[in-house]
Amino acid sequence: MQFQDIPSDLLREATEQMARLPGIGAKTALRLALHLLNRSDEEVRQFSNSFVKLKSEIRYCSVCNNLSDTPVCSICASTQRDRSMICVVESIKDVMSFEATLQYKGLYHVLGGIISPMQGIGPGDLAIDLLLKRAQESEIKEIIIALNTNMEGETTAFYLYKKLRPSGIKITSIARGIGFGDEIEYADEITLGRSIRNRVNIEESFGK
Repeated sequence: MQFQDIPSDLLREATEQMARLPGIGAKTALRLALHLLNRSDEEVRQFSNSFVKLKSEIRYCSVCNNLSDTPVCSICASTQRDRSMICVVESIKDVMSFEATLQYKGLYHVLGGIISPMQGIGPGDLAIDLLLKRAQESEIKEIIIALNTNMEGETTAFYLYKKLRPSGIKITSIARGIGFGDEIEYADEITLGRSIRNRVNIEESFGK
C-alpha cells in the first residue's frame, strides 16, 4: 500500500504519523488510524492528551537519570532497596527488564545511551559524570556494569571501568549468559536473572 492511495488528505496525514513509530508499517498505520477514527471524540482526546502530557511532564530522576513522574524516582526513593550497589544500564527498558526478574534489589543508573563514535555519541553525551559523582558516596560498595554485549556496549563498559577503578569500589559485570550481540531488552527473565546473580569481577574481562 502507498500513502498516496489514501483518498483523504486528513487520513493520509494521520497514517503517515502512525507509520513514523518504530515497527509500524503502512498497512498497520492505516488500520490504527481507522480504528481511532471510529472511536468517540472523548476517547481520541484522551489518547492524544496522554502523549502530550507524557512529553511535557515526564522527568529524569535527579539521582539515577531514570524516567520518573517526580524529581526522584520510586526506586531511588524506596527504603527497601539495597543502597550499597548500583546497576549501570543503557536505558529505562533495561531497568524494566531487570526488575521483571525479581532477582535484583539494588539501585540503578541509566546512562541514556552508549558510546558510539559512528553515531556521534561520546562520553559527554551520557550521564557518566552523574555516575562518577554517585561513586563517591560512602555507602556504595559495588557497581555492576550491565550493558548490551555488542561492540558499543563493550567500549562503554571499558570506559566506565577505567573511570571507576580509582574509586576502589568493587566493579562487576553481568555474567555472559547473554550472548555477544544480544540485547538485554530481549533476554528472557531466567537468563537475565541468572546473569545478575552470577555477575563476575570486571577485571576478568578487561584486566588490571
